[in-house]
Amino acid sequence: MKVADVMQRPVYSATPTTTAREVAVNLLMSRISGFPIVDHAGALIGIVTELDLIRAIRAGRDLEVTLAAEIMTSDVITVDAEEDVETVMETLDTEQIIRVPVTSEGRLVGVVARGDVIRAMLTPRFVLMG
Repeated sequence: MKVADVMQRPVYSATPTTTAREVAVNLLMSRISGFPIVDHAGALIGIVTELDLIRAIRAGRDLEVTLAAEIMTSDVITVDAEEDVETVMETLDTEQIIRVPVTSEGRLVGVVARGDVIRAMLTPRFVLMG
């Protein structure tokens, strides 16, 4: 099974000039824990996580004027859409992260979270016929 088979799509992202407040609101509304930051070509350049937002708040930053580029994690761990799911499981485990952005030819194409992998590994007990 490939990463592309279990990743979440569409993936919502923001630009570096999106305010931290806008990112925070979208995280809460989407019930996700990290928001990828992409450039004009769709290339992943960072990610703003709940922890990045907490750190900004603790530092006394005003989320209304703080830009995503100012608080994002730039050194983002990614997996390629064509890699095996085992690779993403290893990455989530060894890096102790909740989610990992998925790229293809350098562009952001999805996100895989721990729950997505678990869901994909479960064998259904019931099947709806019809």
